[in-house]
Amino acid sequence: MSSEDASKLSLGARWLVLGASSLGLLFDGIELGLMPVASLSVSQSLIGHDYTKPLGQEWFAWFTASLMLGAAIGGIVLGRLGDRIGRSKAMGVSILFYSIFALLGAWVQNQNQMLCLRFLVGLGVGGMWPNGMALVAECWPKASRAWVAGIMSAGLNAGILVISQITRMYPITADSWRWLFMLAGLPGLLGIFVLVLLPESPSWLLSRQSKASSAVDLEINDPEGSLLFSGSLWRVTLLAMLLSSIPLVSAWSASKWMIPWADSVAGASDAGYKSVTQGWWALGATLGSFFGAQIATWMGPRLSYFGISIGSVALTLYMFLATGPLQPWFHPTVFVQGFVTTLFFGWLAVYLPALFPTSARASGCGLAYNFGRFATAIGVFGAGSLLPFFGNSYPRIGSACAMLYGLGVLAAWLIPKKLT
Repeated sequence: MSSEDASKLSLGARWLVLGASSLGLLFDGIELGLMPVASLSVSQSLIGHDYTKPLGQEWFAWFTASLMLGAAIGGIVLGRLGDRIGRSKAMGVSILFYSIFALLGAWVQNQNQMLCLRFLVGLGVGGMWPNGMALVAECWPKASRAWVAGIMSAGLNAGILVISQITRMYPITADSWRWLFMLAGLPGLLGIFVLVLLPESPSWLLSRQSKASSAVDLEINDPEGSLLFSGSLWRVTLLAMLLSSIPLVSAWSASKWMIPWADSVAGASDAGYKSVTQGWWALGATLGSFFGAQIATWMGPRLSYFGISIGSVALTLYMFLATGPLQPWFHPTVFVQGFVTTLFFGWLAVYLPALFPTSARASGCGLAYNFGRFATAIGVFGAGSLLPFFGNSYPRIGSACAMLYGLGVLAAWLIPKKLT
C-alpha cells in the first residue's frame, strides 16, 4: 500500500483501526490461552469419576487440535471473505464467531459438545489474524510497518498474558470453570462495533473500483484458488505457507506442553501454578512478538528467520531437559523461551502482508498462516497420540518436538534476501 493510500484516512481513524484490530487480536489470544489452563479442569468436571490423567492429556490434545483445525478453515474462508466484502466487516464477523461460541461453552454438558464449540471458536480465531493484519497494513504508511506490526503481534500474546493473570487470581478448578467461558463472550461487543463503525481500508475500496482488480477478483473467487497458485504468486504462496507452518506447528506441538506439565507437577499443592507459568511465557511472548518485527526489519528476512530458528531449538530443549516446574530457573527459562520463539510472529506480521497484492492480501495471508494451523492440528493430535510412547513424560515429548523448530534453519535459505 502506498503512503498516499494511507493518507486518505485521518490520523484518528488510523489509530482507531489499530486500536480495534489490536483488541481483536488480544481477545483472539485470550481464546488461544483459555483451554491450556482450563482443559484439565473441564475434563475432570465433565468426565467425572472416569477421569484419568492420560485421558485428560488426550482430551487436551483433542481440544487443541479442534481449535487449530477451525482456525485453519476460518482463516482461509474468512480471509477470502475479507477480500470480497472488506477487511473491517470480515474482522467483525470473526470476532463475533469466537465470542459467541466461546460463550456457549459455559453451558456444555459433555466433552463432545465442548469439542464442537472449540472448532467453531477456531473459525473466528483464524479469521481475525489475516483481516486484522491486512487492514492495519493498508491503513498505515509503509514507514510505520515494523512498529505497527509489532503492536499487532504483541496484542495476540498480550491476550494470553491477560487470561493467565485472570486465572492466577481466580484459579480454574473442576468445580469452577464455567465463568471463564462467560467472560470469553464479552468481546462480542467489540465485534458489533467493528462490523458497524470501523473504517474500511482505502486500498481495498480503491481496488474494488478498478477494472483490473475486478478481473483479479474473478480469479480469487475461483474455487481452485487460481490466483494464489498461478503466475509468479505460486512460489510466494508455497514459501509463505512453509514459513508460517514451522513456528505454529512447533509452538503447539512442543512449547504448549509446559502448561499441563506445570499443572501435573505442582497443581495438587498450588492450583494457580499453571497460570503463573503461562503468565511468564505470555509476558516473554508479548515482548518477543513486538520486538520480532523490529529484529526482522533490522536483520533482514533471511538472517532473522535463521537466527530465531536456532534460538528456539536451544531454548526449548533447555526448558524441558535442564529445568522443571518448581525449580528456581524454570519460570525465568519459560520467559526467555516465550520471548525467543515468538519472535517468529513479529517476523510474519512484517513480511506476510507485503508478499501479496492488495486484492489478494487477506486471502494470501489467511491461506499461508492458516495452512500452518492445519498442520498444527495434525501435529498436536499426533504429539498427543505419541505421549504414551514417551512414557507420558512431558519433558520427553516436548524436547523431541522442539526439533521441529530446526526446520526453520533449512527454510531460511529459501527466503529472498530482500522482501518488500
